Amino acid sequence: MSLPLRSTIAALVAAAALPVAADADRERENLARLEHELALLASEIRAAKADAPSIARIHFQYDDLARDIDLIRAGIADHLDAPRHPRPIEPLKGDYRR
Repeated sequence: MSLPLRSTIAALVAAAALPVAADADRERENLARLEHELALLASEIRAAKADAPSIARIHFQYDDLARDIDLIRAGIADHLDAPRHPRPIEPLKGDYRR
């Protein structure tokens, strides 16, 4: 394979990988923004619970809603905290002759 052809192929492979990295960064930014919005929502839920009438016939379950929001936030945080790169693997020995 000629050098110009190799260079062209390498450039195409590198260019094809750029949108994937940009998409992954955009996803992380969106998830971080969602996690922040859910944190704000959690404080709104606490305020709504404090303002809820105590002598209502039917009570809204603010604690259940807050727990669900916390679970969603934890799932997003777990995804954001996960390593971005594959874990290293031990290389194969490759030489099986003695």
